[in-house]
This record gives sequence, C-alpha cells and structure tokens, in this order.
Amino acid sequence: MDPVKLLTDTKQKLSQSLERFENSLKTLRTGRANASMLESVVVEVYGIMMPLNQVASVTAPEAQLLQITPFDPNNLGAISMAIRNNPTLGLNPADDGRVIRVPIPPLNEERRRELAKQIGSKQEEHMITVRNIRREAMNDIETAKKNKELGEDEAKRYIKQIEELINETHLKIEKASKAKEVEIMTV
Repeated sequence: MDPVKLLTDTKQKLSQSLERFENSLKTLRTGRANASMLESVVVEVYGIMMPLNQVASVTAPEAQLLQITPFDPNNLGAISMAIRNNPTLGLNPADDGRVIRVPIPPLNEERRRELAKQIGSKQEEHMITVRNIRREAMNDIETAKKNKELGEDEAKRYIKQIEELINETHLKIEKASKAKEVEIMTV
C-alpha cells in the first residue's frame, strides 16, 4: 500500500462527495429562477429518455421566470409534459409554439421549512458518505500497519492527515448547507 496514493485517493473521493452535495443543493427551489432547478428533468424525445439540457437551453431572464428554448421545436410538448409531471418541482410551464416559459411561484413559509428539512437530510446523507470514506481509509492504514508496511508513527501521521481532510470536508458541507438554508428562508 502506498500511503501517499491513499491520501490523494481519499482527498479525491472527498472532493467528489462535496461536489455531488453542492450539485444536489442546486436542484432545490429557492423562490428565484435558476436554470439548475431543472437539471433533474428527463424528457422522452425520439423514443429515448434524455436530460433536459441535451434537448433545450434553459435560461432565467427574470427572477421569477425560466425560459426553455428547445433545439427541435417538435419537442415542445414533451418538454412541457416532463416539467409538469415532475412532482418534486411543482411547476406549470406554458409554451407559445417557440419557447416554454416556466413561472416560478414564490415559496410560502411551510414550503420553505420543508425545503430546509430536505437540506438537512441531504447533508446527513453526504456526511454518511464522508464517514464511509474515512472508514475505508482507516481500514487501509490498519491493514498496512498489520502487514508491517507502515510503522506506528507513520500510521499516526497519516491518520492525522486523513482526519484533517475529513474535518475540512465536514466544515465545507455544513457551510454550504447553512448558505442554502439562508437563501431558502430569505423572503
């Protein structure tokens, strides 16, 4: 086992986990229009399921409006239906034959609290992922120690470095969660 490779692998896994967490936060509605809100929408076109961003461009020309311009105008109905039928969005698109406009209704207090709870559950899911990454790294160090590939002092040093990486990632996840919660709760 190469301890330096273990550290870089752990660092890479943690940064990927943090990136996935931040991307999952982007999909939550905040009351303001944001093109990333529709990243989870999958549209059936040409007989296959495709992500919305592969069949249309999504822009936010106003704070309360998303505008979707399909690459092929024949897909207007399928895109509208995919957005309308997505229960997590709760949006009602309208098309004029060329573009689809999706008004973003303001969030009420109850919905804001629900979204804040969703942030908490997403945060906990990613904290579990981080703990699993930590456990894997610690097991690898323990195995290397048992196989006499690492000395006691060396193992302690690597464990300390991994703990620092884990704590750093925890702080970044908490900071991103708090920032998104403030954004959601702001009227």
